[in-house]
Amino acid sequence: MIEARSLTRRFGSFTAVDDVSFTVPDGALLALLGPNGAGKTTTVRMLGGLIAPSVGDATVSGFDVRANPSAVRARAGLVTDAPGLYEQMSLPAYLDFFGALYGMPQPRRRQRIDELIEFFELSDHRRERMSGFSKGMKQKVALARALLHEPTALFLDEPTSGLDPLAARAVRDLITNLKHSSRSVILCTHDLDEAERLADTVAIMSKGRIVALGAPAALRARTSPEATVRITLAEPFAQGQAMLTEVAGTLPAEGAQAADTLMYRTARPQEVNPQVVERLVTAGARIVTVSSETRSLEDVYAAAVGSPQETGLTSSGAESLNGAVAASQGSEAQ
Repeated sequence: MIEARSLTRRFGSFTAVDDVSFTVPDGALLALLGPNGAGKTTTVRMLGGLIAPSVGDATVSGFDVRANPSAVRARAGLVTDAPGLYEQMSLPAYLDFFGALYGMPQPRRRQRIDELIEFFELSDHRRERMSGFSKGMKQKVALARALLHEPTALFLDEPTSGLDPLAARAVRDLITNLKHSSRSVILCTHDLDEAERLADTVAIMSKGRIVALGAPAALRARTSPEATVRITLAEPFAQGQAMLTEVAGTLPAEGAQAADTLMYRTARPQEVNPQVVERLVTAGARIVTVSSETRSLEDVYAAAVGSPQETGLTSSGAESLNGAVAASQGSEAQ
């Protein structure tokens, strides 16, 4: 488990992280989102035992980051935004060096090194110096280093950066498996789709503070409860759009619509959609597909880090999101 309680970090007069609190249970993943300079990396460095908090405290796998940072580092795996490899070494020698630092017995080190080199498809580069590795290969080495000692907590800062699509998918699958094996994971990423797919909880940071915290689906609902429904027909159905207005709870949808498509907005899709489909089918419309889309995580992110005027969202949506943050942080403090 990872627990942060009122974490604050100052560098002189500048506050990089300001009163951050959250909990990541075993078997869960928290995605930290935010623009550059929001405080994500500083938060991870405090939790990883690399720098001490100015105010507040945290525990990782039961060890206090202030009182016992070396124990935290021994149980945490860290991939930073800049891996900082010893590039004149070969890959096996590099991993063996870190395995020895972690106190791993040599037979186990060799086994883990072989497993990780094979997993990351680096077997053909065992004898090469890492100075000749591509950016993606270096990112794989950083991930292998972080996983070498089988940590109970993982801090991953842009782990799929520089990877090709297939390698990135393999890393995402690996992260999911690690989470399911009862590890606590914090993922810093600018890839909102990646966060949506992997995270149990999302924390959006801006100017050192958490401005949105919750499950992705809950954050989307708090930003706006409305869903946009698109119905694709086998052929145009002239009276279809007019029929939509007869169903209580439907609102006009924005954007141009094709002749064989009907669209509307509703805050009650579970109640409204079946009524709409029933009416259309009874009237003779031939429905091919029905899709219902809520606000995306990108919309949530825009609402959290920008003003409602900049994002195009309503002020009530932004206010509800801010209220949700206050409620979440209050519950964490109890």
